[in-house]
Amino acid sequence: MLRRTGLIFAVAVIVAHGGLTLAAAPPPLHLGYSDWPGWVAWQVAIDKGWLKEAGVDVKFEWFDYSASMEAFAAGKLDGDFVTNGDALVMGAGGARNVTVLVTDYSNGNDMIVGRPGIHTLKDLKGKKIGIEIGLVEHLLLLDGLKKSAMTQDDVTLVNSKTNETPQVLASGQVDAIGAWQPNSGLAIRALPGAHPVYTSAQSPGLIYDVLAVNPATLAAHRADYSKLIKVWDHIVSYINDPKTQDDAVQIMAMRVGLSPPQYKQILVGTHLISVVEAKKVLVKGDGLGSLYGSTQIADDFNVHNAVYKQPQKVDGYIEPSLTLAQP
Repeated sequence: MLRRTGLIFAVAVIVAHGGLTLAAAPPPLHLGYSDWPGWVAWQVAIDKGWLKEAGVDVKFEWFDYSASMEAFAAGKLDGDFVTNGDALVMGAGGARNVTVLVTDYSNGNDMIVGRPGIHTLKDLKGKKIGIEIGLVEHLLLLDGLKKSAMTQDDVTLVNSKTNETPQVLASGQVDAIGAWQPNSGLAIRALPGAHPVYTSAQSPGLIYDVLAVNPATLAAHRADYSKLIKVWDHIVSYINDPKTQDDAVQIMAMRVGLSPPQYKQILVGTHLISVVEAKKVLVKGDGLGSLYGSTQIADDFNVHNAVYKQPQKVDGYIEPSLTLAQP
C-alpha cells in the first residue's frame, strides 16, 4: 500500500547561465475534514486566510466522514479529522496514525432519540433501537444503559446506517435510534414528539475529536503542525467570542448548507477545546477528562464488539508534545 509521507524532496535545477541551484517547494499538507462542528470550524481559518498568514501550506479536502478514513488508509491524506475511537480503528486496520491535536468533545450532539412515549432509557427495556453497531453511538448507548442499571441484553439492537436512522425511527421499525448531528436533529424533526433520552452531554469526554496524522508526515512537518495548533486556538477564540461568533457561524453554516440560526443551535452540542484546555486533556489519566482514559475505553469497546481483534497500545496513538509546547 502506497502512503504519501509528505517528506521534502529537493530537486536540483541548474539555470543555464547562472548555475543557480534551486529546491522545488514541498507539497502542501493534505488533510481531510467532514461535517462535524469541530471540523467545520476550520472553514473560518480557510476563508479568512489565517493558514497562509501563519505560514503553513495546507490543503483541506471535504469528505463524507467514512470516505475520509478510507482516503487516509489509502495514503491519499497526510491527516484526517476523526473521533479518538476511529483513530484506533484506522490504526488497527494498518493505517498507522498519531493524534497531534484535540479539537473538541461531543457535548450533546450525539444522541439516543426515543419515539413519543419513550422518556428514559429504562423505557427501552425489551424494545428495539436502531443504531450502527460498532460506531460511537453504540458506545454512547452502552454508557447510558450502564448508568441506568441495564445492559445491552435488555434491548434489541437493529443495525442501521447512521444517515438512515431518521427514516428508520419515523417508519416505526424501532422505538429509538442512535445518531449524531445533523442526523439526530433530522430524526427529531421527522417524527413529531421524538426527543433525546440520552446524549453525550451526560458523558463529556466519552467522544473526543482529533486530528490523526501519518507518523512520517509528522516527523517531516512538526513545525507546520505546530502552526496548525496555533491557528486552531485562534479559531476557538473567534467562535467563542460573542463579538465575532455570528460571523464564524455564518461561515460554518454556509459550508454545510444550513442557516446561521440552525447551525448555532448545533454548535452548542460541541465543546471546542482551546490549547489551554487541551494541555489538561493530554495529561495521562483513567477517566474521561483525559484523552488517554477516553481512548482506552474506546479500545476496550472496539475489541469487545469485534471492531478489531487485538487491543491497541493507546499511548502510541497520542503525541502531546506539540500542544504542550504552545505558549
